[in-house]
Amino acid sequence: MMNDMVKQETVAARGQALRAGIFDGPQDDHQYLTFMLGAEIFAINILNIKEIIEYGDLTLVPKMPGFIRGVINLRGAVVPVIDLAARFDKGDAAISRKSCIVIIEVLQETGHQVIGVLVDAVNEVLEIAADQIEPVPSFGAKIRTDFIDGMGKVDQKFVILLNVNQVLSVDEMAELVVV
Repeated sequence: MMNDMVKQETVAARGQALRAGIFDGPQDDHQYLTFMLGAEIFAINILNIKEIIEYGDLTLVPKMPGFIRGVINLRGAVVPVIDLAARFDKGDAAISRKSCIVIIEVLQETGHQVIGVLVDAVNEVLEIAADQIEPVPSFGAKIRTDFIDGMGKVDQKFVILLNVNQVLSVDEMAELVVV
């Protein structure tokens, strides 16, 4: 568990350095935080990652779509938590000891929005060169193609690179709220 916390702090620090423009790593490669949803591997560009926290202490909000698990208090700020499995119509995520909330900053029309996403497990940060990213497939993916930035080739496997601004579009999610 301590190793996981160190890994999470490293991811958050690397993301902050990249956002601030002070990371001196390779410029040709893009770094992605990889995580599991069921048996599939997904990734989000670490420029969008603020931190990773343990799952817990959610407050339920009435009349929200099923994919919104609730809100958390993150250092005094109210942060909505989205169940990515439910958002992708795969049913609610089963909570385990590896479940965690990835805190993501997305760009919306009204400015930056901080949103938590529930994932089954966080894997690692990978560098994926631009020439190792395939375009979005036109069929065969089990999620909407506008949710995908590309398919990263890593060790003979594909990693689904998510477009967090589409997946976590506050405007679109607001339209799904039950009235």
